[in-house]
Amino acid sequence: MAAAAFWGRGFLRFCRWDPRLFPELQKAAARGTPSNPTPVPRCRRAWPGGGRHYRAARCAELKQPLAIEEVAPRPVGPHEVRVDVHFCGVNFADILVCRGQYQERPHLPFTPGMEFSGTVLETGTDVSTVKEGDRVIGVSGFNGMAEECITDQKALWQIPERVPLREAAILPVSYGTAIMALEHRARTQPGETVLVTAAAGATGLAVIDVATNVLQAKVIAAAGSDEKCQLAMQRGAQSSVNYSQGSLKEAVRKLVGSGGVNVVIDTVGGDIFLDALRSLAWEGRIVVVGFAGGTIASVPANLLLLKNISAMGVYWGRYQDRNFPVFSRSLSSALQYCQEGRIQPYVGAVFKLEEVNDAFLHVIQRKSTGKVLLSLK
Repeated sequence: MAAAAFWGRGFLRFCRWDPRLFPELQKAAARGTPSNPTPVPRCRRAWPGGGRHYRAARCAELKQPLAIEEVAPRPVGPHEVRVDVHFCGVNFADILVCRGQYQERPHLPFTPGMEFSGTVLETGTDVSTVKEGDRVIGVSGFNGMAEECITDQKALWQIPERVPLREAAILPVSYGTAIMALEHRARTQPGETVLVTAAAGATGLAVIDVATNVLQAKVIAAAGSDEKCQLAMQRGAQSSVNYSQGSLKEAVRKLVGSGGVNVVIDTVGGDIFLDALRSLAWEGRIVVVGFAGGTIASVPANLLLLKNISAMGVYWGRYQDRNFPVFSRSLSSALQYCQEGRIQPYVGAVFKLEEVNDAFLHVIQRKSTGKVLLSLK
């Protein structure tokens, strides 16, 4: 894939970038340079401290394609764990952080990747929660898109025997967010109706899965194409709305009448958020998860008053620092639900590490459904 394709017009328009910021990429496009760098051989060579070099996707300059580099491992600290990464989730936050437009801004160069699954290679002297050989999922700051990563023991959870590593890698961000939004924030009850936007995305499908199969709620899936609506229905939604074909509010009214829905989980923002807000029932709850549409809407406060509506947000990752027991419970619940067969995580696409730029483009162009993963093996 040419650099022009990676940083194409759709991507620039979506991200609101000025192409003049990327003169080197324009030169690369003219030369037909691939967006994905030449892969580094998979072999890991020994280093003086006895470890092995490993491959990682590195962001050396913001708003530029990532490069695959060999990295020398550092020693683990007393409370740290070295993990052999098998799968890493690709999230929109990874793309934002590589643009310098995420709330967290790691020092350059850095390795993106917020969530991963793998096996424990080494533990620090004071680690008591996991041991070598354990299968784990992890939530890292930004270092998961690598063959190895080091993280604090508190950021790891053991994977039950019956949960495959691939499916486990989907759980942290998508299912952690879905469980936090539905259970902790909206307090969704059995029999209530939940409207979820961007329903075919990783978080949207997780919301459908948890709401339907764990909380016994009814789900209306809202998405931007008939194909995505069909997938959402296949994954458990009772009904669907294609909001690219007309008013979301009117479509929901036809489905549930003037009473409205009890809960909205919105990841889109903008006009979709406002239509969803106006679709709520008396004492309904709307949970803001993100702004994938690129527009942050202003909340009409009179609507909150007239229907006694609650509007709230979920920044799932912040709970790790502000309320760790709640954060940890969301992940423990996701693992338990998966072990019990109550939820079925959906893998939309899997890319190799050296295809990381193609994986980013897949998400940016909104081609993705479900979770996009990188395979490190």
